[in-house]
Amino acid sequence: MSRTSTRSPEGTPQTAQHDESVLSHGLKQRHLSMIALGGVIGAGLFVGSGVGIAAAGPAIVLLFAGTGALVMLIMRMLGEMSAARPSTGSFSVHAEEELGSWAGATSGWMYWLMLCAGVAAEATAAGTIMHSWVPFVPAYGWVAVFMVFFCASNLTAVKNFGEFEFWFSAVKVTAIVAFLVLGVLGILGVFGDAPGTSHLTGHGGFFPTGAAGLAAGLLTTISGFAGLETVTIAAAESDHPSRNVARAVRTAVWRIAVFYIGSMAVVVTLVPWNNPKVATDGPYVTVLDRLGIPGAGTIMQIVVLVALLSAMNANIYGSSRMAYSLVGRGQGPRFLARVTRGVPAAAVVASCLFGFAAVIAGIVWPTTVFAWLLNIAGCSVLVVWTIVCLTQLRMRRRLERETPDLLLVRMWAFPYLTWLALAAIFGVFAVMAGSSDGRQQLLGTAVVAAALAGAGHLKQRRDRRAAAEA
Repeated sequence: MSRTSTRSPEGTPQTAQHDESVLSHGLKQRHLSMIALGGVIGAGLFVGSGVGIAAAGPAIVLLFAGTGALVMLIMRMLGEMSAARPSTGSFSVHAEEELGSWAGATSGWMYWLMLCAGVAAEATAAGTIMHSWVPFVPAYGWVAVFMVFFCASNLTAVKNFGEFEFWFSAVKVTAIVAFLVLGVLGILGVFGDAPGTSHLTGHGGFFPTGAAGLAAGLLTTISGFAGLETVTIAAAESDHPSRNVARAVRTAVWRIAVFYIGSMAVVVTLVPWNNPKVATDGPYVTVLDRLGIPGAGTIMQIVVLVALLSAMNANIYGSSRMAYSLVGRGQGPRFLARVTRGVPAAAVVASCLFGFAAVIAGIVWPTTVFAWLLNIAGCSVLVVWTIVCLTQLRMRRRLERETPDLLLVRMWAFPYLTWLALAAIFGVFAVMAGSSDGRQQLLGTAVVAAALAGAGHLKQRRDRRAAAEA
């Protein structure tokens, strides 16, 4: 396939590289490590995982293990490509170079949509928590406060975003580690009778809801890992992009796998999976109540609020940088490329406005527009992962042929594990097609992806004609 963009030494299109050179480089290695955690550990783990447990029972541990393995492969591919050619647009830039403008536009804007929808969902949930504490301020009022605050913080130097995310993520990691320690002590009988395997084998067994429950739980676990890719976007604004992203990818994935799989194992061992409080109050609160920890509900509400704000902060950052990179490559309105003091200010404001508009849609049209947006966003990550696999298959072979010294991170057992990851993604698509809700998500996502791919393809044809005339 012919490529219309010329390569800079760093491997991004020249237009994008020129724009990216004005972005600051204020992030450090410690920031990237925490950004990798902050973008993915949100309310989906602390609260949303309870829905997955209610759907799949104790088998949720296997689902998280399988999904975690897939995510590890995807992140290894992203790490390989981003360490070789760091770019603010990350996988979108690589897809455009290797596959064409259609792939860059589709993966980039789908990811932007997913992150902005995540901002809306997280802001709404955070506003609900604050309203329960301060009833005289409506939830949407708190949403506006959070939106303005994080929009302002993301408009300042990138190092300020990094510091916010570092400490937010530190709170979440501390809470999870403490939970795991208390959970293991509870399993050993320190806080009372040891449960043994009674909750794993009783109440319908390890697979109490059968294949249907596994399918429903699978979709929950997939969405729980979305957002981890932001670390490869942030790497371009760090002091040593190639080295930092390589280290962050190597360490973050297994930590998150331990947090998710370990937490789910503790929950289903200590409490019955069909305990209604697991889904309503959240699995963490239910376990802490079972262990007799005083104030468990209040403690976890605080942790969940921090998790929501952290993910919201990371998603505003990631969406703004992705939009900035896209427009720098001619894949969107040029006014979004405006940079102020090393920050893509116009892209930050646009991402926040879209997120706030989605919140308003959730208030006015909760079961139509907002539900449609969340469905599309939930499936977008699978589209992105598909394009990542296809991109890595081509880029790895080219790097080995042209510049093997840039392969600081290498995908394991290439190309076999890449093909295995691609097959697993199509397997998830097949599972989704087996349910009515899943089919609706697939249909909506297919329409959006086709529109973006079509627009990208038209741009690709225009660029080819312009190159031929030149």
